Amino acid sequence: MIRKTDIISINSIKELPSLERIKSIPREKTLKLVFENEVKSKREKIGENLKKELLGFQVGIHTIEPEINIAKLITDEEIVSNQDFFEQCAKDYRELGKVLLFKLINKLNLKLNEDFPLGTFNALKSGKKQIGKVENWKYFVHGFHCGFENKTTGQTIEVPLVFGLEFGDLDPYFFTKYIKSTPNYKPLPIEIYEDYADGIRINEKMISLGKFERISSNIGNHFGIVVTDREKVNIKSCEELDEQNEKQNKQVGNSKFNIWKFLGLKK
Repeated sequence: MIRKTDIISINSIKELPSLERIKSIPREKTLKLVFENEVKSKREKIGENLKKELLGFQVGIHTIEPEINIAKLITDEEIVSNQDFFEQCAKDYRELGKVLLFKLINKLNLKLNEDFPLGTFNALKSGKKQIGKVENWKYFVHGFHCGFENKTTGQTIEVPLVFGLEFGDLDPYFFTKYIKSTPNYKPLPIEIYEDYADGIRINEKMISLGKFERISSNIGNHFGIVVTDREKVNIKSCEELDEQNEKQNKQVGNSKFNIWKFLGLKK
């Protein structure tokens, strides 16, 4: 569903809509405040105040145009009402990610580092195999993920590579994009308009409901979110990986492996 936008020209502070009026805007609409010459200079201050007052809203202060865009985000009540749907989406995401990743591993004849999958896929980033196809899916290895897009349906999913054999990390943006691109979920029981901001609210509320939980990754100070009802796997920390590789390298006379150096970061 495409949102409609109400546009209000602001020529003076008195013409600003009240907080009550802004809060009454349904999620199906957005509000654009256009500041005319005399009040342009006050736009940023007004926008920052609106951010503090409008909890549960996305307030965007345009960096070039003299405008503020306001959108109501998915509510706690909507998430609670659809918690079973979001939980099933998370389970499906985890399963599909695992299936696709192993299809790619088999096609490219890779030896998977089960403790640290990124160690296997990082090598693809500098060659022709970084981008390609596996069955009816296009894939692209980038960052901490391997992305897949179905060539027929347009369904997309980003499979994480820094949680050991846990492939269900729900990045808020990637998770909502997956939901919106999955044919079997249409029509959606609840609209998702702001992929990242709505995704954050969905994840946080699902955590508070006990449906999702946070997990640590192979990378220090990097965490993920996964569905709680799952078969849990052990995820080694970067310190454990360093210690494990140090022992292995001593056995073969190599220098110490360091995950931060491997990623191009000093430590």
